[in-house]
Amino acid sequence: MKKRVFHLISHFDLGGAERVAANIAKSENKDFEYHIVEILRGSSDFTDGFLAELRSAGVHCHRSWMPGFHYHFMAERIAAVLFPLRFLYIWLRYRPDVIHAHTETPDMCLWAFFRVFPWLQKHCRIVRTIHNTCLWTGLKRFGRKVERFYQRNNANIAISQSVLDCYTREYGSVPPIIYNGVPEVRQERCPFLVDGKTNILFAGRYDEQKGISHLIYIIRQLQDMPEYHFHVVGGGKLQNLVDAQLGTLPNVSLHNPVFGISRYLASFDYMLMPSEFEGLPLMSVEASSAGLPVVCSDCKGLNETVSADWQLTAHGNSHEEYMQIFRNVIPHADRAALAQTARRFVREHFSVEKMQAGYEQVYRQE
Repeated sequence: MKKRVFHLISHFDLGGAERVAANIAKSENKDFEYHIVEILRGSSDFTDGFLAELRSAGVHCHRSWMPGFHYHFMAERIAAVLFPLRFLYIWLRYRPDVIHAHTETPDMCLWAFFRVFPWLQKHCRIVRTIHNTCLWTGLKRFGRKVERFYQRNNANIAISQSVLDCYTREYGSVPPIIYNGVPEVRQERCPFLVDGKTNILFAGRYDEQKGISHLIYIIRQLQDMPEYHFHVVGGGKLQNLVDAQLGTLPNVSLHNPVFGISRYLASFDYMLMPSEFEGLPLMSVEASSAGLPVVCSDCKGLNETVSADWQLTAHGNSHEEYMQIFRNVIPHADRAALAQTARRFVREHFSVEKMQAGYEQVYRQE
């Protein structure tokens, strides 16, 4: 009989944790039946495409009616209160064998479900992936209660050594690691490249974690090198800052988030990722898989996606080192050799099949 595995995600939308859940659920292993349940209803330009992708792979998708909004974690708290009754209906209909939570909102909702219906816990395996180095920001006291629940159930899995180290330092236990994997994506030519330029891509959320201040500095300082053209793709709470600082510059184009941008990665010459911290950034892995060399910081998590001697790394997000890379290294680099090195590294470390097999081994455990 197939094991029914339910992934809980924040919403059907763009996000690293959502992509990990999707990549696991798209496994072709016939021993498992996969479902994905969203906590807050996704409503972006990505939602329909994401749902179509999952359904075409045979994944059962369960939409939420609870709208998402950002106000002091209020939507997430309301969702946690209402989730037990909603998920009880799903539980009684499908009887899941495994429930796998991703990120704090699903973590909180699953904890709340078993607080209300504790007797159901003996009928399923609980799995929880730790996706980031910083957990429960602003909710540390509450978060410790939730962490005790997942530790008692031996549920935790870290996605990188840096995530493991930070979790152990904060909460004491030492969960195993299963590295995120990404599938190879058939590449297409990006429609907004600038001919005759070295096209450099930034794609991500506009918030402090992604190093937006460093991104702005780098682009503004390189206005005297017209051979570079930067494509900044994304959106988020620092949108106004990005628009004000970069919107009128001749060496940059601003783009709204692009669904399925992984299919365009090989079109670019370099990717720029000046992150302050990461769990394990899939964008870096996807870029290297497509042969797109990444100019990056050496923050924990991100540094695990490139080789230790990667010559396009700015240590400590040093502006001087970024300038050295763009002014002196890239103009003389063998880009084809860099692409080959990057592709070989991720194929050895971040196979999607290896990730799927790792989690399915966990799902089989009683």
